[in-house]
Amino acid sequence: MTFFLWGAAASAAITFALHTFAGGKSVAQPLLADESLPKESKWLNYYCWHITSVVIAFIAAMFAWLAITTPQADIIIALSSLTTVLSLLSAGVAIKAGVNPLQFPSTTLFAVIAAFGWLALFAGP
Repeated sequence: MTFFLWGAAASAAITFALHTFAGGKSVAQPLLADESLPKESKWLNYYCWHITSVVIAFIAAMFAWLAITTPQADIIIALSSLTTVLSLLSAGVAIKAGVNPLQFPSTTLFAVIAAFGWLALFAGP
């Protein structure tokens, strides 16, 4: 179980780094540079960008905490469910936009975190 929890924590930490550094440059910077968006929409989207950063960091920290303490199934289920839903949401938004869901890194990155979480749960102690 611990191996998979560390896998989930590491995957979430990598996702956080990619979101923050690569995504910040390719998504957040162009968003802020866009003069055609209404001010409220632009800054609310930027706020949502930072909410995502906080959530990913929290997911990484929680999986790491579970790996170094006595793992609790209910927390593993909650984190794994959350990351599964975030992956499916990413795929759904991509499909709605007419884009291949695999072109959204979040689809795959959240799926990997979720897979490690579910594997940890079913691997047992």
